[in-house]
Formats: sequence, structure tokens, C-alpha cells
Amino acid sequence: MRSIVIKPSLLTFFIFAFQFFSSAQTQFYVSPLGDDKNVGSQESPFLTLGHAKEVVKAFKVEKPDEKVTLTLRDGTYYLSESLVFDSKESGATEKPYTIRAAEGEKVILSGGKSLDLKWKRFKGDLLVAKVPTGMDFSSLYINGKTQIRARYPNYQEGVNPFNGFAEDALSKERIASWKNPEGGYIHALHQGRWGGMHYLITGKIGRDSLAYVGGWQNNRESGLHQKYRFVENIFEELDSPKEWYLDTKKGVLYFYPEEGLSIENIQKVEVGFLENLISFKGNAENPVKHIKIQDITFTQSSPTFMKTEEPLVRSDWTVYRSGAILLDGTDNISIENSRFQDLGGNAIFVSNYNRNTTIKGNLIEEIGGSAISFVGNPDAVRSPSFNYHEFIPEEEIDTIPGPKTENYPANSLVADNLIRNIGTIEKQVAGVQIEMAMDLHILHNTIYNVPRAGINIGDGAWGGHIIEYNDVFNTVMETGDHGAFNSWGRDRFWHPNRQTMDELTAKHPDWIKLDAIKTTIIRNNRFHCDHGWDIDLDDGSSNYEIYNNLALSGGIKLREGFYRTVYNNIMVNNGFHPHVWFKESHDVFTRNIVMTSHKEIGVNYWGDKVDENFFTSGVDLEKTREFGVEASGEFGDPMFVDPDAGDFRLQENSPAIQTVGFVNFDMDKFGVTSPELKKLSDSPEIPFLLVETHEDKAEIREWHGFKVKNMETLGEQSAAGLNEITGVIVLEVPSQYDTSTPNSLRVGDVILACWDEEVSDFISLSKVEKGNNWKGHTELKVWRNQGLTSAVIQ
Repeated sequence: MRSIVIKPSLLTFFIFAFQFFSSAQTQFYVSPLGDDKNVGSQESPFLTLGHAKEVVKAFKVEKPDEKVTLTLRDGTYYLSESLVFDSKESGATEKPYTIRAAEGEKVILSGGKSLDLKWKRFKGDLLVAKVPTGMDFSSLYINGKTQIRARYPNYQEGVNPFNGFAEDALSKERIASWKNPEGGYIHALHQGRWGGMHYLITGKIGRDSLAYVGGWQNNRESGLHQKYRFVENIFEELDSPKEWYLDTKKGVLYFYPEEGLSIENIQKVEVGFLENLISFKGNAENPVKHIKIQDITFTQSSPTFMKTEEPLVRSDWTVYRSGAILLDGTDNISIENSRFQDLGGNAIFVSNYNRNTTIKGNLIEEIGGSAISFVGNPDAVRSPSFNYHEFIPEEEIDTIPGPKTENYPANSLVADNLIRNIGTIEKQVAGVQIEMAMDLHILHNTIYNVPRAGINIGDGAWGGHIIEYNDVFNTVMETGDHGAFNSWGRDRFWHPNRQTMDELTAKHPDWIKLDAIKTTIIRNNRFHCDHGWDIDLDDGSSNYEIYNNLALSGGIKLREGFYRTVYNNIMVNNGFHPHVWFKESHDVFTRNIVMTSHKEIGVNYWGDKVDENFFTSGVDLEKTREFGVEASGEFGDPMFVDPDAGDFRLQENSPAIQTVGFVNFDMDKFGVTSPELKKLSDSPEIPFLLVETHEDKAEIREWHGFKVKNMETLGEQSAAGLNEITGVIVLEVPSQYDTSTPNSLRVGDVILACWDEEVSDFISLSKVEKGNNWKGHTELKVWRNQGLTSAVIQ
């Protein structure tokens, strides 16, 4: 594969304009073997994308309705600046402007620069090289592989969060060991584990304290998490293979090569340079229209985490409106069958006015920010507030329904995309982020290995979305209190004071749908959340219809909101979580299969209907009836077809079909559909079914790395000193587990309670834990040395 550096120029293209236009050439080619003095044909291609783009632009000005294709031949194209398309470069309705890779060839657009460095040995295993004067960069690639900025603690793959964290990352002793940490970074979780925070170190205060700025990446104010934190880009922490440090003042790059990588074997050095590779910039009156991007790889954009600071309307997010591709003022832009890999910030950002965007068939992986974001402009929102604690006084509320302007994304499709391993830097991210948008169709995407939500809707403005046939799992892996699907609805009716909000909604029930003017539908998806709920409708989320979803871990949560209808869903090993409902919420929860009792918090009013659901335990049903609901609920064995293989359809004679009218839905339609992406995609781990009829009481089980089993014999009871056969015995602890710390588990402990609920066996323990997994840890009561003591699993 050949590489070129693109330097857009207007100096030469007009020389050949007459030849182009008179011959009506509509196929243009670019190649690393080309020349910008060529005519741009297949036999005589251009050299640079920037030049080719300007030639096509001139052609489109003369012949705007002609169909044009710009074909890129095999190679890596290093962009010296972003390619910005305006409305003059638009295609036509039936004759789009297509920019694509040549068939069967690999085309890479890089935001990086290739450096020719002279490495020398420094101290120990370290290498050193001079870089061009004034150069600064935040990402380094050696022989095509991403390297690690010098950090403490050292990178530990698979350790969440941050691939390693340390409570002493900012200890006075460690700070005192740093000579000049200016330019270093602090990364930490929000104190509530609601995303991440990032800070630039500006210097030292005295011997052992730091001066730093930042923390604006989260719209819910918080200090740094005391435990989940790390520092990077500090010279003294350069002590591990693959780490590097750039001294920008001296123009010196230090590098600790991995074992076996000699100076002679360092063939290619690249650094992240541009944050944005392609932008489409128009407006509602003059949008950029009918341009297609196909079969291109986008890579090596620079990180943007310190620019993520624009607060969104009362959600927990701030954003930076940029990405490898930015759409801002477009109509009918399509991004298809492309790859987005090793990016420092967001992949695709659809900002402000955009209509009929299509994003399909793409692979998006190993990126620092969010994969796909649709974010409108606050000028389209009536009576907007920008922080959880802000509100508009009652007498000043704009009571006209819907958007104020057209400055938002709408009528767009996100389909058949494989999104994985995102949020490698930022932690308040999503596979698909939606804020101030309308009528989006999110279809057949596979999303996994994400630190927060797979799909997030930040507000109720303005609904109409259809979210279906997605496979979303391994979510909320580095944070907590969130959902695989998550939403907020802190709209015009919402107020941070609950009493005030109760009064407002009772007085003005018509305000509830002023922003959520259309129903959002969530159907036929498979969700799995690690530290929260599979579907989490939080703070005010209203006007949803949710059905035919398979929830594999966290169940479904409905916090304060209105007009949510939830039916015909399956909640594996979990159930329903209603939280602080309104008096006249008009919520409905019916004909679902649940495997725990309803986990209500602060619910005094139960909506229009919470009844006719099917429980897998009579005990759970009776416990739920204590709330005054589920008079017609049923229980029994749902008779899943093949739960071990992930087929949770019900057999024809299932009592759930016969009693509550449950209707089967497909279990083989989740996620991506294209053969290439299906080959690349993983599937969620199917959990062991927590149903009494499926358990082997004597089986030894793996649980958080521990080996445990049910107490089942008189001998085990006698050895523990208990007065009955009950609980779960700890047989073995993980090899690296420290049993000397307070609240640790030890071999021989018998777990008798979880979150203050009694547990008698592994099933009851797991069900209680599942109902509380959003808390980020598990609190236990164990029997040890003839008495009760506490233990905590992180």
C-alpha cells in the first residue's frame, strides 16, 4: 500500500477545467501514483484528494445535476487539513456525488502524520528521537500499533475502568516525585460513576500539590472519584513497555519499546494530527445534499477529550461537536460500508440541521469518544435549561408544542453497523447518542464493549424514534447507574424539586408532551447491561412504547415519567424496577415475563396498569402483590425453548401463553445483517437461568471469580456452626484476591444475606444481586467464626 500527504491546492486544477467540462467527464480518480497535473481519469489519476475535490467542485458549479464519482485507488492518504464540503458540491436527487474506494482496494484516510525519526538509545530500555520543532501530539503509532502515553498505574488490559486505576495516583508522595508534570493529564470517574472527568495539569503548587483545570466533560457537577483515577503524560511514569512521552519544549520523543522491538525494526512512526477528516457544512436554507461516502477507512484522528464541554439540555452530557466525519447542515448524506478505527475522538457527529442521513454497514471500533451522535441545536428547543438544577419559572414557560426551529437532525437511518470497543478515553459516551432530534430509525446494529450506554437518548425532544433489532451488550462496563439503553426526559415540565414538579404536572398535564411530541418505540432488541438496567428510562423519560425485547441481565427500569407502555418483554434473571412514579403517570406494565419481584423504590401510585405479568416464582409474585398490584399475575415455568442457546421463545403449551397471553417474538434477528460484519461480531454471554427447576443444588459455581456452592448437608451445617441448612458456601477465592482487607470474603464463609435480603441458595443470592447491580458493588452478610460479619464485592 502506498502513502501520500494531501495538500489541497487551487493552483493547478483550472488548467484542465476546459478539458474536463467539454468532455463531460463524471468519473474522477485519485492515486498515490498519480499527479495533480493529470486529467483525473482512471489511466491518468490525480495525486491528492484536496486537488481532486476542488476539480469536482468546479465541475459541480457548472453542471450541478450531473452524477459524479470520485474513486480512490489503494493507499493511505494523510490529510494535511480537513476536507470541507459546502452546498456547491452537492449531488442531485437521482444523481449523487459518490466518493468511494476502488472495488476490492483498501483506502485509508488518516488524520495522522508519518514521521521519519532517528532513534537513539537513552537510558536503560528507553529510546529517544528529535521531532520537528513545535510539534505536539497526543497519540503515537509504531508499525501501525497504538502505543501508550506514560501513565500511572501502568496499562492493565481488561481492568475496568481505564485499563487500570489507583487510589494513590495523586498522592503527595507521588506528586513530589514529579519534577515538572505540566502538560500531564488526570483522568477520573465522576464521584457517582456517572461518566468520566479529565483535567490538564498546569503545574505544581509547592512540593506535593498540583494545579489543574478541567472536569467540564460531565454535566453533573462532581469532584474526582477517590478510587477510580489515573494520570498520564508525565515523564517520571515512563517505566513500562509501549509507553511514550513527548517533551514539547525540547522537541524530544521518549519511547519504551516492547520486548523484541529493536531500533532497526521500527519501520513506521505515525502521530495523530487532525481531529476531523471530513466535514459537510451547510445550513437549513442551503444544505450539502446527496453525497455518499463508501468503503473507506478513517483512522488516526487526534483526541478531543479536553474540548468536550458544551452542556446539553439538562442531560448528564457535555459534547464536542466534531468527529472523524462531521455533518452540519445536510440532506441525504450517506456513509456506508466504511471503517472507523483508532480514532482519538468521536467517529461520526451529526450536528444541528440534518435530514435523511444514512449511516449503514460500517465498522466502528477502538475510538476515544462516541461512535454515532445526532445532536440538535438548543435554539430549536423551547424554554431550554442546561443543567440538572436549572429550570424556567412557570410563568415563563413557552407552551407551544414541538421544536422552535428546524435546526436538529431528523428522518435518518442508522442500520447494520458493528460498534465495539469505544470510549477508550472518554467515559460519557454511547454507541448511538441522540439529543434534540426527531424520527430516527436505529436498526440492526450490534454494539458492545462500551463504558456507558450502548444507545442513549438525552432528552424528550422530540421523539418519534424507532429502535429495533439491535444487539446491545457488555455495556456500562466502566461506570454505573445507567442502562444498555438509557434515556432522560428532563423536559419543560421537569423540575429538580419533586414537590414542585408534582404541582406543575397536576396543574398543567398538557405540558408533559410539549417536547416528547411523538412516541419513541423500542422493540425486538436484545440488551445486556453490566452495572445497571437493560432498559433504563430515567428522570422524566416520557412517551415510550416498549415491547418484544429480550433483557438478559438488568431488567427494565421506569423512573418518574409519563405514558410508558411496556409489554411482551422477557427479563432474564431480573425484573421490573419502577422508581418514584407520578400520581397520574398513565404507565402500563403488562404481559411481560419477569424472574424477580418488582423492585419498587418510592412508588405510591402505580399508573394505569401493572398486572397480568408472568413470574417464574410464586414467592416473587406474592411479594409483589403486597404493593397492591398483580391481582391477575401468574407464575410457573415459562417453558423456554432452549435458554442455554439463547432461544427464549416459549413452547406452545407454556402457561405464560395460556394465562397472560404472551406472544413469541424472533430470537435470531438481533444485530448486524451483512455477512462480513456478522463474521466479525461477538454475541452476548447467555446467563445461567435462575429458575429453581433448572438448578443442580450440588453444582459448584463460578461467581465473581470465587467458587461457591449451596449448603446442602448436615455436615456442612455443622462445620459452619449454623442452626439450619441455608446459604452459599465460599469454597475458593481468586488467586490475586486479598483476604486480609476489611470486608473481604474468605474460604469457608457462608453468605446469608445480600443487600440486607436473606438468601438461602445461589439462585436467591443471584436474583438479589441482579436487582441491585446498578449500585456498582455487592454488600453481603456472611457467617464466619460462629457470627455474622459484613463483606463487599467490588
